[in-house]
This record gives sequence, structure tokens and C-alpha cells, in this order.
Amino acid sequence: MTRFGWMMAAALAWAGAAAQAQEAEMSFFVTSANPGQGGDLGGLEGADAHCQSLAEAAGASGTWRAYLSSSAEDARDRIGTGPWHNAEGVEIAADLEALHGEGNAISKETALDETGAVVNGRGDSPNRHDILTGSMADGTAAEQTCEDWTAGGEGSAMVGHHDRMGLDESDAAKSWNASHPSRGCDLEALRGTGGDGLFYCFRAE
Repeated sequence: MTRFGWMMAAALAWAGAAAQAQEAEMSFFVTSANPGQGGDLGGLEGADAHCQSLAEAAGASGTWRAYLSSSAEDARDRIGTGPWHNAEGVEIAADLEALHGEGNAISKETALDETGAVVNGRGDSPNRHDILTGSMADGTAAEQTCEDWTAGGEGSAMVGHHDRMGLDESDAAKSWNASHPSRGCDLEALRGTGGDGLFYCFRAE
């Protein structure tokens, strides 16, 4: 094949990949804002309603659920089976195993909000990389859930880092869903450790 032929083939392959990405409807995002009460989300029901509202405002279809664990439910059991794609059509994970293993593609560049905007991470001002999950690395419930997402003052929530960056190179610092507990459940406390009360939303159906 000539050099021109190779260039044409590469261009066609890129165009095909881009078209495929555009065809994949959004099924994952980071919330652009907290509903207003920090860790008090109105329980899982309130968190799901926030995800649904943001998704519908962005023109996304389906049933949306928050990636949050409680004392009665694990986050991994709430979000369907995948695959999941961000607002730009980039695949985040093919299934639950990939999402909770090395097969996920969550990063600052891909963990976009529902509008397709990049969410501030470590090094940005303000830092918003602490994402509420209440979960362990495998997607099961942690002890810290802001009283099952009803506490907006005292308490704690397990958070992950959507930008996969922390104070060191440990697995926890790079975890998207289980980095460390927050210092409290109100917005001021969540912001004090590098968050803004944001959480992940997945299309479950």
C-alpha cells in the first residue's frame, strides 16, 4: 500500500471510531453540583432523583441511579450491568467487573459532568476531586455513608478521586471510588478536603 493509501486508511479508521463514540449515548457522568445539603441527599431516593433530573436536563434517556452505597444497599448493585459511556461517547467500563478492576477508564479527562464539562481535580482551584460514594473499592458499602445520605453535618462519607490523584502513589490515592473518609458531611467540611459533594450517576436501565 502506498503512503497515501496508509494515510487514507488511518483517516477512515479514525472517522469510524469517532462515529462509533458519537453513537454511544451518555450513560455515566459526575454531577455538576450537589443538591445543596452536602451529605444529606435525601437518602438514596433523593440522590437518584438528582441524577435523573440532571440527566433529563442534558437530554439523556433511561433510568438513572447514584453510585452510592448505604447500610441496606451496595452501589455496585444499583447501576445495571454496563457498558457505560460518558457525554462524549467514551466507554468508561464494559461491565461491573471492569468498572471495579483495572478495566475502567475513569480519569479527569473522562469523568465528565452531564454537560460534558471537565470536573476540577487536584491542582485546580477549587479542587473538586472528592466524589461521594460510601463504598469500598469493590463497590460494596463502607461504614462512612453520612448516615445513609441523610446527614448534612456531623459524620463522614467515603469518597473517591475522579482524577485518580492524591497525596501519594498508593492505590487508595488513585482510587475512583474508595480513597478516604471525609472530615464531615456538610458542604464546608467536604470542600475542606478537596470536594464539593459531587457523586457519580449511571444509567441502570
